Amino acid sequence: MTMKALLAAALLLGSVSQAFSQTPGIDALPVSTIFVTSNGMWEREAVEDTATKSSQPTDTGASTRPEPTRGYYKVVAMRQPDGTAKIYLQQIAYTADGPSLVETLELEEFTQMKAYVTDIRPESSAGASSLPGLFVTVHLKTDPDQKEPDAWTILIDELGDMKIEKASN
Repeated sequence: MTMKALLAAALLLGSVSQAFSQTPGIDALPVSTIFVTSNGMWEREAVEDTATKSSQPTDTGASTRPEPTRGYYKVVAMRQPDGTAKIYLQQIAYTADGPSLVETLELEEFTQMKAYVTDIRPESSAGASSLPGLFVTVHLKTDPDQKEPDAWTILIDELGDMKIEKASN
């Protein structure tokens, strides 16, 4: 290799490692996070604020009807000091400034089981769904010596109603 090629490789390596070290947010992710999956989608109609609505017509003639709020779900498993996991459901909104956390909910059913989570899988790995709802399978053991994990599903229907139940297959 020539000296120019070595210098170019060193500069490239330096810029790549600097880019990775400046990745926003990844360093803030707790090391106790063991699984994260984003899946499903939700949408809710925007509520028009009648107090701020003007009786004057708009100059542009464009509709002032507010846009619906849309987003996706995220399921996160966090390892606890005893090795069991707590599982959280997050609702994330799409905004002009990027993803925005709407709500985080601990799924108590899993906490009460004192579950050792071995995997969390979405229904599909094809990307974001165009239909509202969520379907995720959580693989867990209630005894660390258990040979095969049990499968549990987290299901949210198009109305936003959630069910957590042992998988039937």
